[in-house]
Amino acid sequence: MSRVTMFNSPLLLGFDQLERTLDRLAKNAEGYPPYNIERIGENGLRITLAVAGFTSDGLAIELVENQLTVRGKQADDSDRIYLHRGIAARQFQKAFMLADGIEVVGARLDNGLLSIDLVRPVVEPRIRTIRIDAGQAAGAADQTIDITARRSR
Repeated sequence: MSRVTMFNSPLLLGFDQLERTLDRLAKNAEGYPPYNIERIGENGLRITLAVAGFTSDGLAIELVENQLTVRGKQADDSDRIYLHRGIAARQFQKAFMLADGIEVVGARLDNGLLSIDLVRPVVEPRIRTIRIDAGQAAGAADQTIDITARRSR
């Protein structure tokens, strides 16, 4: 059975990595801890996670390529004897995929809320005219494209 994809249009070229990223995020979606994402100003974003009971030492924020990961781990206090334990001391990992160019500008823990501030850069439209070479059509199929040269631009 073939899989129907979101990006199966012949007009959407090169979006296979984006589709894999969306699939990975959907599989790892967990509701804990709850979070908000809000717009701050014209180009700012803020992710706020409810991390009651966590200290700044028990939290870690890491940015690898475009994936922002927040991890939390609480040390279990073995000296306490609970008659009822309704507040779970569990660890978590929450990942957010950031668009190219988004920068993390800071993080703050205040009253059980971890806020991570992001800035979205202003993108200038890029217009480029492509020159059309006149040549032999038969030889065009034999030419190879130097991918490393294209990536360095």
